[in-house]
Amino acid sequence: MRTAADALGRLVRDVPDFPEPGIVFKDITPLLADPDGFAAVVAELAAAGRDPDGQVVVDKVVGMEARGFIFAAPVAMALGVGFVPVRKAGKLPRETHAVSYALEYGEATLEVHRDGIAAGDRVLLVDDVLATGGTVAATRDLVAACGGETVGVAVLMELLFLPGRQTAGDVPVTALLGI
Repeated sequence: MRTAADALGRLVRDVPDFPEPGIVFKDITPLLADPDGFAAVVAELAAAGRDPDGQVVVDKVVGMEARGFIFAAPVAMALGVGFVPVRKAGKLPRETHAVSYALEYGEATLEVHRDGIAAGDRVLLVDDVLATGGTVAATRDLVAACGGETVGVAVLMELLFLPGRQTAGDVPVTALLGI
């Protein structure tokens, strides 16, 4: 099996000027289409939910809409724990906790089902990219509103020129690729 670093280097493609001029978009679709590369990435992200002896230390894996779902669900399966989606406002059918947060231009609201995380659950947050950290901070607030504890953040890529890691606070962050 290939390593996650090898898979990321081979399979994540730069797409210049998407979605607008000056932006270099990181296209992960070739990674998702490669079963060995995808499996290597999932295994390394799941390692963030284990202690040094390999024991699972989380009760739930939370994935943030939308690309976070792609990674968080198989990470939860690899760890043998539940997956909980965090969605944009109005997408979940039952009673939710909601948190609004600032974006560069405007505001966003995220929601989680109130019963998705039990009091005392230890939670790993999984997403594709860590940028400013606003989504991570809002999701941590949602986990706390349910009575859970965020014990780690695992992301495919971290934009090192933005303050995402600082915004995550004292929670350990695992990033498979720094850009």
